[in-house]
Amino acid sequence: MEKIIVSILVIGLLSTSSFASITALEIDCDKSEELEITVNTNAEPFDGYILFTPFWGTNTRLLDKNKKVVQSWFSTSLGLDAYLLENGNLIRPCMTINSYFPGTGQTGRVEMLSKDGKVLWDFKYSNEQHCLHHDIKPLPNGNIIMTAWEKKTNDEAISAGHKPTDYTEMWPEHIIEVKPIGSNRGEIVWEWHVWDHLIQDYDPTKENYGNVGDHPELIDINLAGFLHDDWLHTNSIDYNEEFDQILLSAYGFDEILVIDHSTTTEEAAGHAGGNSGKGGDILYRWGNPQNYRAGDGHDRKLLGQHDARWVESGCPGEGHITVFNNNNPRFSERSSVDEIVPPVDENGNYDLESGSAYGPEEPIWSIISEEQYNFFSRHYSGAQRLPNGNTLICNGESGHFFVVTPDKKLVWDKKLVWDIRVPPYFFKMSYYPPDYPGISDLSIDIKSSQISSFSSQPSTTQQSAPATTTFATTTTTSKSPINLLASR
Repeated sequence: MEKIIVSILVIGLLSTSSFASITALEIDCDKSEELEITVNTNAEPFDGYILFTPFWGTNTRLLDKNKKVVQSWFSTSLGLDAYLLENGNLIRPCMTINSYFPGTGQTGRVEMLSKDGKVLWDFKYSNEQHCLHHDIKPLPNGNIIMTAWEKKTNDEAISAGHKPTDYTEMWPEHIIEVKPIGSNRGEIVWEWHVWDHLIQDYDPTKENYGNVGDHPELIDINLAGFLHDDWLHTNSIDYNEEFDQILLSAYGFDEILVIDHSTTTEEAAGHAGGNSGKGGDILYRWGNPQNYRAGDGHDRKLLGQHDARWVESGCPGEGHITVFNNNNPRFSERSSVDEIVPPVDENGNYDLESGSAYGPEEPIWSIISEEQYNFFSRHYSGAQRLPNGNTLICNGESGHFFVVTPDKKLVWDKKLVWDIRVPPYFFKMSYYPPDYPGISDLSIDIKSSQISSFSSQPSTTQQSAPATTTFATTTTTSKSPINLLASR
């Protein structure tokens, strides 16, 4: 029986220090609750593999289309997500408790594992001034882009044009590109800071003063955001190699943002340079035009979204953007997966009529969580377009993966169940085709994994999970409780 050892953290506050007790639980990969397949199951739902990590789990699994685990990676670190590299190694954002940034989705570390679970690289970016959180993305050049918070004091925020508040600090977003070096070092070869691209119309005596509506390429520092400190709460990052651009999901703004990665770090801090000629300014934004005074609440398209990503080359809808719209504002208590066609030309420039909102007006394709497909998820979750035109969807709050056709027919699904009868949370998942270089490097028995049945029996090629896993209690000094399980 294939099981995943998952860790649950309980964070409490004792006097001036907090403690984290870690308990190992198991997810049964063979046990599943499956929906009724509504079309011919002989149809090919997808050809390839699904990579997933339980929420703050220590293990990562690769699942084939027959619902068999064909590869496992075991770690002593608590991870949020994982990506398979072309050489078969695994890279995953991991937790390091940083009491200076007690926000949801805090990671602080990135580790690289060999296919047999050996730690090849362990990079930490976590101190009093900055901390990694949520997502990462491997680049074609071997580097990794990472989302991170940086600390700004209340005085710095007011100087930048923020309205006076009782809060003591803000954690604006910045992106770093890291070149791995050795076993635990990394060179930051590029970075972008949202703090360099602000606008405000509150105080003409402060920095960044201007007409917010005239500058959709800038972020209004007085937007409410997710929390005052964890402002953007960026929960996903993706990369477009054709245009050399980065896509961010700004949960706090109910918006997706595109920035230019072709700039130098110096250009990324300004408003000129790079392929776009706009430096590090926002090239495109969609989901909530009231953020730049081009609409109101009725024009909002996204609410609490996750996993914004470009449709990959070779897939139907190539270059479009898909996003898991957790709390679709058009419906009550409904999630959706939306596909939009950004108004971009062949050079990566985005069309915007002055005074208007960025298009499109509506998604070109959307599936809504309704009675037949009840995948409502307030947090987490994701979706990915597959090469055959189907769409893989992950309900992160119920541990349910499923595949639908372009006409929204269910053709494949898998729901993992905890032994303790509570949902196994998943941040998101990733699909890899059978010819992906990292798959062949794993020496998976491709012939065995191509059996036409939808068997849930465990693969003979997988590694054996340890019978028991023991975790040490971690103690750290903290200013406030850290809610790691509530990560959005």
